[in-house]
Amino acid sequence: GYANVEIDLTTGRRGRRGAGVKEQLCSLTGAEAATVVNNNAAATLLALATLANQAREGGAQVIVSRGELIEIGGSFRLPQIMQVSNATLREVGTTNKTRLSDYEQAIDVETVALMKVHTSNYRVVGFTEAVAIGQLVALGARHRLAVVHDVGSGALVRFDRFGLEQEPTVTESIQAGADLVLFSADKLLGGPQAGLILGRRHWIDQLESNPLYRALRVDKLTLAALEAILHGYDDLDRAWHEIPVLGMVATTVEQLEARADKLAARFQQVGVAARVLIQPTTAYLGGGSLPQQGLPSVAVRLDPESISEAQLAHRLRLGEPAVIGRIREGAVWLDLRTVFARQDAAMGNAVIDALDPSQDGRGDNQMPDADAGPGQSKV
Repeated sequence: GYANVEIDLTTGRRGRRGAGVKEQLCSLTGAEAATVVNNNAAATLLALATLANQAREGGAQVIVSRGELIEIGGSFRLPQIMQVSNATLREVGTTNKTRLSDYEQAIDVETVALMKVHTSNYRVVGFTEAVAIGQLVALGARHRLAVVHDVGSGALVRFDRFGLEQEPTVTESIQAGADLVLFSADKLLGGPQAGLILGRRHWIDQLESNPLYRALRVDKLTLAALEAILHGYDDLDRAWHEIPVLGMVATTVEQLEARADKLAARFQQVGVAARVLIQPTTAYLGGGSLPQQGLPSVAVRLDPESISEAQLAHRLRLGEPAVIGRIREGAVWLDLRTVFARQDAAMGNAVIDALDPSQDGRGDNQMPDADAGPGQSKV
């Protein structure tokens, strides 16, 4: 359908692309301005390239803690993104300890920014020390340097209420005074793939004036999906029920057990060729968020009788709908925290079809020897 991507409905003239989404982001976080690109790697590239254009003496040095030189999905590394942006990486500190004095001692006439990167997909634990974003902002102000904070997963709510380790929230970073805050829309935020950049209007205007911005911008479908998700955050109590990823986190073990009981009873009623058990398990958010932080969950375990667990998993993946299970202990596990309740019936049908004895021996000889590895079950 139609969408007012670049038209101001009040004046009838050309407007700012995605103005509605940008207004929502500012309203939710208190940021002065915001913009959207196609993923967080693009947000990082655009921010660094724009900062590099502000070089004072021919250099464009960005200071980053050695312990925060992350590698994101697909083997993309922060140093490589920085190199493409024409910024110069200046590593400070050690892998496990970086102090404020490390940043300060590295500042010279070529420095254009201080950057802090949240380690969304790994943790350094034990004998560690890191600089808080507020301290880095104060240092940047003293030396008139921009401060960029990549918070990674984009949490707008607190996850510690469910026993998870709390991620830094976007609002906390804005309140601390970061000039630019970068994060993904498709992880803890729960939206479509996109990179969101919030911060001071001066810098957002600079980003949108960069020729790279047009190459990295998003289309109307992404903007529409993002706007819908952000509207869900207008009421945080409602958000935990309406935003899919938050709803999966908020689902109680008791609710999962009730769903598992119904599925198991249905399988037993039709007499599927498998032993069906209900098992406690642990679910992970994944997607580069909350590493090693598990949530108690409930799985339906299928021990097939006439075929192997690998054959059953293969059939499920190629079924309609496709079901991706986790192979463990010689069985296929379907973790119900990773499945929407409205999909239970369809998943049940897919399991019954996959265990139909009439399928035995059909196409299984083309199955790979082993599954690609443990993953979360989902439809």
